[in-house]
Amino acid sequence: MDETIKMRPVGYVDNTFHELKYNKDMYQSVSKIIIYDEFKDGLYRVTDFDRLEVIFYFDKFNNYELIQKRRIDGIRAGVFASRTPKRPNGIGITTVKLEKVVDNILHVKGLDALDKTPVLDIKPYVESFKKGPD
Repeated sequence: MDETIKMRPVGYVDNTFHELKYNKDMYQSVSKIIIYDEFKDGLYRVTDFDRLEVIFYFDKFNNYELIQKRRIDGIRAGVFASRTPKRPNGIGITTVKLEKVVDNILHVKGLDALDKTPVLDIKPYVESFKKGPD
């Protein structure tokens, strides 16, 4: 099956991280997410939440391996058993702390995405949704 899914970014990341390598400083740094004007109204009441889930596209990673070493424990595992940015569809999801919103710009802490990374979607982080079924 060879299907194509078309997505449009709702914005992009603005930060100081440019290198394609793991950088633990990302998790303590504040990044900006610039939301395109046509999606600005979608930010209404986003400040009701202190945490957000940012879905983005790893546009700078062009290749992947189905089995690779996990960063968290060094064990070789399948791509679906890891958090690697080198994925078949290059989708990244990170929970961030919302610091503030100024006009169409979200200031968030803990985003592990590079500068100019396309942002596909933003959702409020809701703890009870994350728990999953028993």
